[in-house]
Amino acid sequence: MIIRGFSTDAGASTFTNLWSHGGWFPNGANGFILSFQMVVFAFVGIELVGLTAGETEDPERVIPKAINNIPIRIIIFYIGALLVIMSIYPWNSINPAASPFVQVFTAVGIAAAAGIVNFVVLTSAASACNSAVFSTSRMIYSLAREKNAPKSMTKLTSHKVPANALFFSTAVILITVILNYIMPEGVFTLVTSVSTVCFIFIWGITVLAHMKYRKTRPELAAKSKFKMPLYPVANYAILIFLAFVLVVLALAEDTRVALFITPLWFVGVVIIYYIRKSRIERKNQTEELSE
Repeated sequence: MIIRGFSTDAGASTFTNLWSHGGWFPNGANGFILSFQMVVFAFVGIELVGLTAGETEDPERVIPKAINNIPIRIIIFYIGALLVIMSIYPWNSINPAASPFVQVFTAVGIAAAAGIVNFVVLTSAASACNSAVFSTSRMIYSLAREKNAPKSMTKLTSHKVPANALFFSTAVILITVILNYIMPEGVFTLVTSVSTVCFIFIWGITVLAHMKYRKTRPELAAKSKFKMPLYPVANYAILIFLAFVLVVLALAEDTRVALFITPLWFVGVVIIYYIRKSRIERKNQTEELSE
């Protein structure tokens, strides 16, 4: 469509549409900055690539290949899609209340455009949900083996799948269904914002743990066949970016609430930790006295 100069109701399709309608940030950079909350949420779960190391037969070959494919997929499916869409329809001709993909397919003459895009969205959501259930069930199973979760969560099926942990992870997803009925207008922003804050913490801890590992175990780091590039500059750059996203969350009223709700989760986790710790200490003391 772009190469042939396909005409739409907004004019001819051409790459010049990317910069000929007010240039970059025609309405200022505010919208671009505020979009980082949703952009970061879109990458929630990207660390699952490392989590699957325990499920693969050849992690030294598979994991580096999978990680290196991530930026390629981002360039093609995110940046590439945006370049194509806005070359066909300039930014000021796209309806923000509808899918730009539907708009393009409709212009081509595909009557079932909305149905096709909805099908793709649903399958993508199902795929993301499947990844989330996989990761959380394995994490709960690991916690249970370390006695940080109920023992029943260690139960495995004949196919070595942590069944109870899987059922529990699936049940938790139903909370979002309940929230959708209680607050249908703001539930998506609330859930995505809280998830963003939680994963900023997870990613930050991961980066700090990597720095600690490289500092305390240099001999093991030297043997690694797949080292993080630009260490430690990249680590500090990541931490600065994560701090920037937290500031962005504080700027918008609908995302700011996540900064107040999420700490309550961490407070609850800390309280549970100390309760469990005190129980273990009392149990150890009782066992010592009985001996």
